[in-house]
Amino acid sequence: MNNQSNRVSEFFDSDSEGSNVLWQYVQSMSPETIAQLSKPSSSEVFQVMERNIVGLLGNLPPEHFGVTVTTNRENLGRLLASAMISGYFLHNAEQRMAFEKSLQSASDSPRL
Repeated sequence: MNNQSNRVSEFFDSDSEGSNVLWQYVQSMSPETIAQLSKPSSSEVFQVMERNIVGLLGNLPPEHFGVTVTTNRENLGRLLASAMISGYFLHNAEQRMAFEKSLQSASDSPRL
């Protein structure tokens, strides 16, 4: 577990060798690429991501509670990494579902 912690923190720890590699990569992207990557391709993916993050942070209704979340740099980095991995997984699952639907519709269509 500690080894995994070291791997995650190397992206977010400014004192590590090759510091801020992920941040440098994100900064090198064009604004159009970042905008495209920041938007889920479907409302279903957006809803799943929203539920995931709300589940990680807690779910108190904002109209009744003034919620403030505080954390340290390492835990924020872990939250970011978790959200990125979840988004990547959901994007791949969505692509696979679309591929399977297209294969199913192709096999259901009459052949000439």
